[in-house]
Amino acid sequence: MILEQDLYAVQAALAPLWWRLSGARLFMTGGTGFIGRWMLEALARADIDIEVTILSRDPAAFAAKVPHLARRFQLIEGDVTGFAPPGGGFTHVIHAATDASAALNANDPRRMFDTIVTGTRRALDFAVDRGAERFFFLSSGAVYGAQPWEVGHVTEDWMGGPDPRDPRSAYGEGKRAAEMLCAIYGKQFGLDVVNARIFALLGPLLSLDVHFAAGNFIRDAIAGRTIRVDGAGTAVRSYLYAADLTVWLWTLLIRADNGAVFNVGSEEAVSIADLAHRTAALLGGPCVEILGRPDPGWNPGRYVPSTEAIRWTLGLSPTIGLDEAIRRTALSNGWTA
Repeated sequence: MILEQDLYAVQAALAPLWWRLSGARLFMTGGTGFIGRWMLEALARADIDIEVTILSRDPAAFAAKVPHLARRFQLIEGDVTGFAPPGGGFTHVIHAATDASAALNANDPRRMFDTIVTGTRRALDFAVDRGAERFFFLSSGAVYGAQPWEVGHVTEDWMGGPDPRDPRSAYGEGKRAAEMLCAIYGKQFGLDVVNARIFALLGPLLSLDVHFAAGNFIRDAIAGRTIRVDGAGTAVRSYLYAADLTVWLWTLLIRADNGAVFNVGSEEAVSIADLAHRTAALLGGPCVEILGRPDPGWNPGRYVPSTEAIRWTLGLSPTIGLDEAIRRTALSNGWTA
């Protein structure tokens, strides 16, 4: 099984670090989503003494879906914008809760913005109140706004930003405001904060039916359908494989310096049109159709990070390229080579 093979590789990479979390008490928001699930699957296989409390809007549904994680970790019910805090102190807080829904961002941007900002403040207040040693915030590359075409790979010191006049910027501006809150709590309350700006992803457990183009292409290729690109396909993206993501995130939590901000993504850029053709070629999809409609998203341009900082500082780099990421994601969803 692809997921188990990947988690075995994750364990091999993190084995020298897990001991640093021995005896820790960790509180996590967003643990039931794609990224959180990967982080928890890896942690569940670590041979360390650690207590983890996960905030979930529907603990029963999560427990039914992944009973092995529900047995290993404690689940409490609540929404990140107004949860009842669990008792006791916590050494680490991981704030990963975000509804990265394109539909929500388009139809209810106020709720999108408020969920990110209010949820982050609640999590920060909780971390300060419980004396957390580290607050780990999962942010987004969307904080950079529209990446200029001439900037091949955006670095952490890029001072661009989303267009504040455009409601479609609610997600990116929300993450920017949340990062500002993290900086404020670091200075005003002495909270140790590390920030990961996450870009596009691929891998097992990723839903293929949401708004992510790469997942949609894989879904259609598996089903033997024509892969359709709604827009012109000129937008450029890159995709970090989920197993690499998991190693990077746990390494950041454990090893990064206080106040560190790192891009988390792949530098292997590809246009959406080329991604569609590549997916069809790899998985045997029948054909690709480029419809050329106007792109309704917030970023019809480049969205590709520079990962030089995390590579030189922590020695982290991708181990799975784009073609293999597509293949493994497809295999985990029932495709047979």
